[in-house]
Amino acid sequence: MAKLRKHKDYKKYSKSSKNINIDRVKNKYKKEDEVELLEEFNEKEVVEKKVSVFSFLRKKSFYNSVLIAFIAIFLVFLGFYILVPKIELKGKNYLVINYKEKYKEEGYRASFHGKDISKFVKKSGHVNYNKLGSYKITYTIKYHGLKSKAVRYVEVKDTSKPSISIDGEKDLYTCPGKEYTVPTYKALDNYDGNLTKKVKVTKEKDFILYSVTDSNGNKKEVKQQVIYKDKINPEIIIDNEEVYLYSGEKFNDKYSARDNCDGDITDKVKVEGKIDVNVPASYKLVYSVSDKAGNRVEKTRKVIIQERGKNGTIYLTFDDGPKDGTTNVILDILKEEGVKATFFVTNGGPDSLIKREYDEGHTVALHTASHDYSYIYSSVENYYKDLNSVSDRVKRITGQESKLIRFPGGASNTISRRYCVGIMSTLTKDVVNKGYKYYDWNLSSGDAAYGNHSAEEIKNNVIRNLSSDRINIVLMHDIKPYTRDALRDIIRYGKANGFRFEKITMATEIMSQKVNN
Repeated sequence: MAKLRKHKDYKKYSKSSKNINIDRVKNKYKKEDEVELLEEFNEKEVVEKKVSVFSFLRKKSFYNSVLIAFIAIFLVFLGFYILVPKIELKGKNYLVINYKEKYKEEGYRASFHGKDISKFVKKSGHVNYNKLGSYKITYTIKYHGLKSKAVRYVEVKDTSKPSISIDGEKDLYTCPGKEYTVPTYKALDNYDGNLTKKVKVTKEKDFILYSVTDSNGNKKEVKQQVIYKDKINPEIIIDNEEVYLYSGEKFNDKYSARDNCDGDITDKVKVEGKIDVNVPASYKLVYSVSDKAGNRVEKTRKVIIQERGKNGTIYLTFDDGPKDGTTNVILDILKEEGVKATFFVTNGGPDSLIKREYDEGHTVALHTASHDYSYIYSSVENYYKDLNSVSDRVKRITGQESKLIRFPGGASNTISRRYCVGIMSTLTKDVVNKGYKYYDWNLSSGDAAYGNHSAEEIKNNVIRNLSSDRINIVLMHDIKPYTRDALRDIIRYGKANGFRFEKITMATEIMSQKVNN
């Protein structure tokens, strides 16, 4: 081989192993040593080709590995998509709701190979819409050993502006040429509550600007126009719209008038109508006044002149009703006998009977809503709450307000001492100051006493105590059947013995017993 390497073509062929033509070499070198040289060259070419192929394969293997890895990852994701159940959320995955705005679940759908498996979804998480913050609702499902989940994010924020309310009309009307006064206002916020103290008020000549910002940066502004024009009517003040006088009594006509811009304008009041206190009748007085801006108002007062109650008059009064089965029969008897009576009603019984009492010309007066002494007489405040309740009922049914009352147990009752010492002394004065008239009685039928009674007993209790030398206010109860059954005989006895029957009105003198508390 050493000899061959010295051959003149060795260097020629050793410089390159490319394109070696073995047949050409064989033809050129016939001798054995030449063949060996050729084989050596051929071996070199094979080695170099092997190296070249291995290098190529090494490069090709790297790219194949990358490709295989990509395909594997793709297949994993494809398998996950195909094999794992899917949850699709309806609506948005991220929601913002306002503070105190209840969260409404928009729903979801779970499927596996097109099959609806929503019933297997379990939802966890809670949104507290009463607290600002971020919340997470998680939806999970396990199906055939496979699991997946979805998440919805909900954020509770305060996005509402505060509200500003202003008393009065939308625009502020004020007296021309005078400084206006900012009306009262209130600012409320859904998160901060009352923000009235934080309202900034900017006064300009022709408008007022109210502005307030809550703790979460929500700002509210309200602009109120200021109009320099007097559009408010004057006010006429009279002490009572209905005045009852006895014949010959002096009528003290008291009234006054004020205007928002002009002040006291009593001297501008005009009174139309006249009364004669010596002639019993119903009179009407009309009071009117106008301010400088031309706003006019009028008010009417009724003055009723009546004769004093005459001796021998009977006032039939019934407490504690109405009641079906008794009051309706009593009304039938009164109608047949042509007699008017007075009913001191409660909150019990049907409205229709109170309406009938009123429609048939009887006096509907006030007794008590509850007849619960422990409540009524525990305080002055509670008494008026009870009285106002039955008063509201009567006005609702009849359309008229009654100022005629009878205290439960009468003004002389002592049971009130158990609950508030001295309350009757206070109430008997206070109700009169408030425009009421209260009526006790000077003759009792005895139908409220405990025990068994008969119509004959009730009739006798009344007729033996009637007097022609006084007025007779008779206490009875229209919820008692024996009173119902005694009534006709009482009326007929009165008629036969020269008595006359009247109903109580505001002109009737107060009948008061001695106050014992």
